[in-house]
Amino acid sequence: MKRERFGSRMGFILVSAGCAIGIGNVWKFPYICGVYGGAAFILIYLAFLLILGIPVLVCEFAVGRGSRKSVALSFEELAPEGTLWHRLKYIGIFGCYLLMMFYTMVGGWMMYYCYRSFRGEFAGTSPEQISGAFGGMLLDLPTMAFWTILICLIGFAVCMLGLKSGVERITKWMMAALLLIMLILAVHSVFLEGAAAGIRFYLVPDFQRMVESGIGNVVFAALSQAFFTLSLGIGAMLIFGSYLDRSHSLTGEAVSITALDTFVALTAGFIVIPACFAYGIEPGAGPSLVFITLPNIFVQMPGGFLWSALFFLFLTFAALSTIIAVFENIIAFDMDLFGWTRQKSVLVSAVLVILLSMPAVLGYNVLSMIQPLGEGSTIMDLEDFIVSNNLLPLGSLGYVLFCTRKNGWGWDRFIAEANAGTGRSFPKGLKNYVAYGIPCIIVVIYLKGYYDMFAGKGPVMLAGWMTAAVVFLLFVFYCAVGKRKRYFGKTFLF
Repeated sequence: MKRERFGSRMGFILVSAGCAIGIGNVWKFPYICGVYGGAAFILIYLAFLLILGIPVLVCEFAVGRGSRKSVALSFEELAPEGTLWHRLKYIGIFGCYLLMMFYTMVGGWMMYYCYRSFRGEFAGTSPEQISGAFGGMLLDLPTMAFWTILICLIGFAVCMLGLKSGVERITKWMMAALLLIMLILAVHSVFLEGAAAGIRFYLVPDFQRMVESGIGNVVFAALSQAFFTLSLGIGAMLIFGSYLDRSHSLTGEAVSITALDTFVALTAGFIVIPACFAYGIEPGAGPSLVFITLPNIFVQMPGGFLWSALFFLFLTFAALSTIIAVFENIIAFDMDLFGWTRQKSVLVSAVLVILLSMPAVLGYNVLSMIQPLGEGSTIMDLEDFIVSNNLLPLGSLGYVLFCTRKNGWGWDRFIAEANAGTGRSFPKGLKNYVAYGIPCIIVVIYLKGYYDMFAGKGPVMLAGWMTAAVVFLLFVFYCAVGKRKRYFGKTFLF
């Protein structure tokens, strides 16, 4: 089957950026930026994007373009005979499915709030009513299921149209609308009375705040945000590299996508932080910021229902662009592994993803008694933990090792693929840094993420989970050094 290709370079950049840009850019980045020293944090964050995020993104794109396959077959296509690199594909396959098992639900929340905002349902409501509305939504199983299923159907309908006619064309329009809405919201926010204090909080370096938070904590927060913002490690970016021609080098493309993702994160700060300060509300983090704090601000604004509707429309586009991108990965798995047509893969994948999304939905109501990560946690928290704290860093580590080790794809073949075409070249002199420096950084991020998650839950739980983390880490290194075994004249691939 002939591999599909993007219709334009801009389509590739916007679709890839759409995958990277998600709702985490909106509710997490502005908050941690303000908490950890404003502009000082931004400078550290940008530095880590340059030295960590972009190189790993180039590795993932290179594996995709070099293999012309999804992550389901990319390692088999490029790895030398007799190695175990092919086992790393399960990180990507499981990662994409697990991500969609809860991200579709959160995307459904955005669509539901956009719908309610356009209807003006939040106008004239009290803070208690707005807070209660979010809690009521989580307990309302039919509403939660309906909006989750709806956003799944929309995403798969786009993918059914094909790469150029569906994914590329519709994502380009969504991204253009997303950027326009963001700019309108940001301009409106910074000109609110009292917004100047929020702008200072967001952009003026506050080294005292950095010292109070702990320099190490600030650096690690910037490092983690730079790493996770691009959704690296599960093949979500690799698939778009497989659709890309060789006319442009991959480093330039990675820089463009990273710049667009960063622009969205920074602009989100101009939407959220000045508005919070203008209305005397301390910016918070997580779902409460988006679904409780900001609706409370919008109801106080003249024409607040319109600003609320635009904000949640922007969030819906951000969520849907990621959902469409990851759905394309899932569809490509079946097409590569089983030789299915796009139409068959879409239909089967749609049913499977909708069914797999239901545990997260039920986790807030019918199955709320299941608290897998301790009191107050949900099924979604477990799914998010597996993806964010495990599969993303472990998958990224696998790509870096694969592109640099002699028994993998190898540095020379990686460089040849990364630098094919016009544009910025990936520096050949960075071999030792990519081969040893980046893996060390990823391992630190991975293990500290586990420590932060379980440090306050008792020494026994911490020891148990840290042991599990080391076992998972050793799996990746085993794939990097192991060889396939032959028994009775047969090669066992698993």
